[in-house]
Amino acid sequence: MVLAVDIGNSNIVLGCFEDEKILFIERLSTNQNCTALEYTIMIKNIIELNHLSNHSFHGGIISSVVPSVTDTVKQAMIRLTGKPVMVVGPGVRNGLKIKLDNPAQLGSDRVADAVAAIHDYPCPLIIVDMGTATTISAVDRDKNFLGGMIIPGLRVSLDSLTMRTSQLPKISLEPPKKVIGSNTIDCMKSGIIYSTAASIDGVIERIEEELGEKCTVISTGGLSRAIIPFCKRDIIIDDQLLLKGLMIIYNKNKSK
Repeated sequence: MVLAVDIGNSNIVLGCFEDEKILFIERLSTNQNCTALEYTIMIKNIIELNHLSNHSFHGGIISSVVPSVTDTVKQAMIRLTGKPVMVVGPGVRNGLKIKLDNPAQLGSDRVADAVAAIHDYPCPLIIVDMGTATTISAVDRDKNFLGGMIIPGLRVSLDSLTMRTSQLPKISLEPPKKVIGSNTIDCMKSGIIYSTAASIDGVIERIEEELGEKCTVISTGGLSRAIIPFCKRDIIIDDQLLLKGLMIIYNKNKSK
C-alpha cells in the first residue's frame, strides 16, 4: 500500500491506494503550527480508523502548495511507515507535456489533477479544482497542458464579503429554494452559489471558443459538490482525481 497526501491551503487530503485501487480518502485542516509529532498522531489515527496498519505501507507520495508544511508532513509519514516518501516536483516524472512560460511554476496539485484526467477521460479537457482557490486548467487534444486560470475560491469570496460588511452574517452553503432571494440569508446563498456556477459555465464556454472545440469537463476539490450541480454545463465530478494522479505519478517513479 502507498500513503498519498495532498497538502492544500485549507485542507490536507489523505488517501491510501494499493495497486490501482484507492482504499480511503480523509481530510484534515491544514495547520502550519502543528509539529511532525502532531501530524504523526493524526495520520496514524486516520489509518487505524480505516482498519489499516501503518506498518503495511511500502511508500508515500506528497503534493503540496504549502511549502512550510511539506517537510513536517513528510517527516510524519516517514516516521509512520518507515519508508521513503516522494514529493511531487522537479526530478519526479509525471509524463505531462506542460506548455507554460515557466513549467516550474505549475502547482503540484494541478499536475496531479491533469495526469489523472488525461489518463481517465478523453481530451481536450477542462479541469475545475475548487478549493481555497478555484483553479481551471486546459489540456488540448494532443494532451498538452496549456495553462488556465486561478480564481478566488468560494469561501475566500464569501469570507471577504462578510468581513467587509457590518450587517452580513456568515452563512452555510446550503442552496436557497429559488434564485431570487427574499431575505438576507437567501440572497447571500443565491448570490455565492449561482454566481459561482454561472462563472464556471462562462469560463468553460470561453476556453472552448479559444480552443475551437468542445471539451470534457471534470471538477474536483472540496467545494465542487456545493456548486457543480447548479452549473448548466455537463460537468463530471471526480472527488478522487488528485489522488488518482498521485497514484499514477508514484507508479511512474517507484523504481527510483
